[in-house]
Amino acid sequence: MAETKRKDVLTERRELSVEQLETLLAEAREEEFRLRFRSATEAIESPMRFRALRRDIARLQTVLREKRAASVKD
Repeated sequence: MAETKRKDVLTERRELSVEQLETLLAEAREEEFRLRFRSATEAIESPMRFRALRRDIARLQTVLREKRAASVKD
């Protein structure tokens, strides 16, 4: 079940434009920064969010890299 959900999210992200992906990436990085800053000053209710954000950022970067490589080939 979780595997198909992940594939659906990746499929949706591959359909987005480069600008939209860059916006999502910037938002994810900002959220990661805020979470890291909050963790230094107080206890966090969900420490697993760090892992999820890190992986989301990696997925976004991968899709962006794929799109840029495809545009260079064309």
